[in-house]
Amino acid sequence: MAKKIVTRTYKASIQNRSQVADDLDALGFAASKLWNIGRWTSARIWDEIGHIPEHDELTSYLKSHERYDDLHSQSSQRVLQELAEAFRSWYGKRQNGDTRANPPGYRKRGDEHPRSTITFKNAGFKLDTKHDHVRLSKGDNTKDYWADFILCEYQTRPDVDLGDVTSVQQVRAVWTGHEWELHFVCKRELDVPDAPGEQTAGIDLGICTFATLAYEDETAELYPLDCLKEDGYYFGKRIARSDDSTSTRVERLHRKWSNRRTHYFHTLAKHIVDRCVEKGIGQIAIGDLEGVREDEAGEAKNWGPHGNLDLHGWAFDRFTNLLTYKAEMHGIAVEQVDERGTSRTCSCCGREDDSNRVERGLYVCDECDLVANADVNGAENIRKVPLNPADSSSGDRSNGWLAQPSVYQFDQTSGVFTPREQATP
Repeated sequence: MAKKIVTRTYKASIQNRSQVADDLDALGFAASKLWNIGRWTSARIWDEIGHIPEHDELTSYLKSHERYDDLHSQSSQRVLQELAEAFRSWYGKRQNGDTRANPPGYRKRGDEHPRSTITFKNAGFKLDTKHDHVRLSKGDNTKDYWADFILCEYQTRPDVDLGDVTSVQQVRAVWTGHEWELHFVCKRELDVPDAPGEQTAGIDLGICTFATLAYEDETAELYPLDCLKEDGYYFGKRIARSDDSTSTRVERLHRKWSNRRTHYFHTLAKHIVDRCVEKGIGQIAIGDLEGVREDEAGEAKNWGPHGNLDLHGWAFDRFTNLLTYKAEMHGIAVEQVDERGTSRTCSCCGREDDSNRVERGLYVCDECDLVANADVNGAENIRKVPLNPADSSSGDRSNGWLAQPSVYQFDQTSGVFTPREQATP
């Protein structure tokens, strides 16, 4: 067993809801108001000079606004940071040709402001794990005559004791649609088992095939994205038919769609980790896709009309985080590696040529005559990135397996991944 510091988020119910609900409502409404003010400010700047302000610019613009002081300063900063991130995502979609992408909207339901999540950073909360209390700071404008904080009594799962964590980084007050709950983002030291073996695996993430695995034992697996694409078309059409984007029906569709994606990513990550344990994998290399939307000159890549739409619904960061923490619990190390050139380089002879990838799913090397599944070739290159060149696992290997990967699909009936021939469509 080994000790490892990991980040975990623990949910907690609020035991004194009736006493704190009004105060949390006030802060939740204030966060929505500040979002809307930032949204209006960003749109005005965009219309005037064609520039979308970053969150630090927004903070400078709005620091003197009276609504900024409705929340603790760090909480206000987080609202504006989320808004800037949403604008950046929208702008990236438009650059990539997604004409259906809309900029982040105003947070309003009719004439009312909905309850937004409030994030409290280090200076914005004080935790008392002995009595299961947390003090959440109000803004200057929301303080009353007797208290400048909200005192919440919380209860976590029986197996979670916040007194045992190394540190609590953030506390979030989240409106679930029915009540407020708290999310504690913590650093925690855990006992993790020794690695199940010394073998290695590489993972290539993609748009059509979400994950492709290449193992050191010369086997490979593909995980197509079919069910998520079907969900995207189905829920996207139903939401588009609605006249009111803020209606309860649309919110319910978004929530159901999000829950299905979450289940898919958790299930896929768990399945891959279980497969790695079976095969004695001690290290997983996965492509670091930061900057995947830009080319080497920093310009937006054009993946085609369908590819551009898929790319921006591609939750690769989320999946990588899920895979990492699930793998850690089994002693498997996950390393994000630079995947530049891995899709156009032959994993057998090392020749790099864009023309070798003759089709989306086919890689043919004109130097060594390798014929391979293109995604498997990329995954094998990713697998070899962290290895020492002298390592035997990076040496000569047969190439027949590169063209014959196994295919696993998400079974809609059982809710797990099974071999394609056993999956229920």
